[in-house]
Amino acid sequence: MRFHPPLEEGRLIRRYKRFLADIETVSGELLTIHCPNTGSMLNCQVEGGQVWFSRSNDPKRKLPGTWEVGETPHGRLFCVNTARANGLVEEALRGGVIAELDGFTSLKREVAYGQENSRIDFRLDYPGGPAFVEVKSVTLGFEGSSVAAFPDAVTQRGAKHLRELAHLARDGVRAVQLYCVNLTGIDAVRPAEEIDSAYAAALREAVACGVEVLAYGVRLTHEEMRVDRRLEVLLGD
Repeated sequence: MRFHPPLEEGRLIRRYKRFLADIETVSGELLTIHCPNTGSMLNCQVEGGQVWFSRSNDPKRKLPGTWEVGETPHGRLFCVNTARANGLVEEALRGGVIAELDGFTSLKREVAYGQENSRIDFRLDYPGGPAFVEVKSVTLGFEGSSVAAFPDAVTQRGAKHLRELAHLARDGVRAVQLYCVNLTGIDAVRPAEEIDSAYAAALREAVACGVEVLAYGVRLTHEEMRVDRRLEVLLGD
């Protein structure tokens, strides 16, 4: 997935009200742009850090641009725009990059399912039956460690999705939790129990019920992003 048109560069002044970011472009232009990330962006944002953003010429938009890529305090790049994760995963699925999920005959997105009025990110159909795949974007990293963690804030919605997957697995339906790691320099992923112990417990319960857990890393630059490698999943005790 290449960024088109090319992203513009700037530096972060501040992020506030979750969805707003003040930046200064390389030409000295001061802008307020959209921050498309509902999480805390813990260990990601740093005032004065580099940002890359897409600019919009749509006169109906309130803000002139969208923050797409940023630099962490540890010198890593991360994808700010969590909405890109599903597009990246679909590209990887159709390209056969995610070997564990290859061979499907059809792919559907945002399919209603479950006991708690949910929508699954992907339903993949195979000759032997469907697979339901939930995608989470991971950006939480730590200094001196190649292990990322999810979530970066308490997520009741994330725990709900794990419960839904567990229900499917108990009924003999293939259910997959897929972590799309949008952070460079990462080799493995773990649940962030120190942030959300309930989510970590729900993940381990889902695995006990038969839910598969996969993690894939993303090759990320300010020009393109692409799912390119399998990562280790560390579930803990």
